[in-house]
Amino acid sequence: MRVMVIVKATKNSEAGALPSEKLLADMGKFNEELVKAGIMLAGEGLHPSSKGKRVRFSGGKKTVIDGPFTETKELVAGFWLWQVKSIDEALAWARRCPDPMPGEESELEIRPLFEADDFGKEYTPELRAQEDALRAEIERQQKSRKS
Repeated sequence: MRVMVIVKATKNSEAGALPSEKLLADMGKFNEELVKAGIMLAGEGLHPSSKGKRVRFSGGKKTVIDGPFTETKELVAGFWLWQVKSIDEALAWARRCPDPMPGEESELEIRPLFEADDFGKEYTPELRAQEDALRAEIERQQKSRKS
């Protein structure tokens, strides 16, 4: 199963405070353990919401909202994408994580990603083929960018 591990934002992360050298080293070591274990698929930190935008959909209209966004506890400061056997395995790895926001109360949220079988019969063979083709094209594009 794939899960997204969401690092929740804090006042400091929203203020643009960058991690210390020690935290970068600790997170680097943790990420290395994840990669060696075959768990980590991706992971990134995000700039504060002041550099972001939202698009709100309502009644057929689309409205662009400029950051910053006020509800810090609802914002995301970073994420990992992990491949694990179960949510319990993800939780065990999350418990090993260095504190992502030292000096502040911080939180990780773990959420399973939808897999093809989760959608049932509505996810027809044609839709599965379309999704497979898109994933293959994304992989091809990423490989061509690296060369």
